[in-house]
Amino acid sequence: MFTETKLTRDEEGESVDNTKYRGMIGSLLYLMASRPDIMFSVCLCACFQEDPKTSYLEAVKCIFRYIKGATHLGLWYPKGSGIGTKVYADSDHAVNYVDRKSTSGVCTFMGCYLTSSFSKKQTALAISTIEAEYVSAGKACQQALWMKQALIDYGVRLDDISIMCDNKGAIDLSKNPVQYSRTKHIEIRHHFLRDNVQKGNISIEKVSSEDNIADILTKPLKHEPFNYLCLGLGMMEQID
Repeated sequence: MFTETKLTRDEEGESVDNTKYRGMIGSLLYLMASRPDIMFSVCLCACFQEDPKTSYLEAVKCIFRYIKGATHLGLWYPKGSGIGTKVYADSDHAVNYVDRKSTSGVCTFMGCYLTSSFSKKQTALAISTIEAEYVSAGKACQQALWMKQALIDYGVRLDDISIMCDNKGAIDLSKNPVQYSRTKHIEIRHHFLRDNVQKGNISIEKVSSEDNIADILTKPLKHEPFNYLCLGLGMMEQID
């Protein structure tokens, strides 16, 4: 998806066949299991299935053109990697132009293997970047604890799982119980992250925005950073 693309309500646009549109979205959602590079774009276009317009259909066709030109890409799972687990969390504040809600992106790695990923619109309206990032980190915390328990069921115990976040304010808030002026409005349920950091169940670390792999799940990116983060997801050319 082009970085300039802004999908919003198109009341004056020409309507298209919603059966055809939903069929295209359904196919992309199925493909998304092995192609996380299209996850953000597909999820965004899927929000307009009720009354699809020509502008939405053009965005979907753009995704298909990208896939046609990148059929050689796929997730690569090499043998011999360790089991150290990291969870990347990111958010793009108010990226949705319909209701101005933020989008959370979370991806989990065991060694160099991508084990899970999702791009999801936040349920509550975040009024600051810190809140949006903090909520995303909270979702990552839930994923990390689930992964930790799943490994215990298989007889593997991890001392620590790191959550990688690129927002210093969200990291400070997870470690410090002091309520800052821009964070007093954050709902109590989101402090689940802080509680688990203080208990030592997980740790949260700073990562640069350029190296935050979850960034590809929250917004359209330019060509170079997009390709760089695709490689970070573990997507490589198929080897015959």
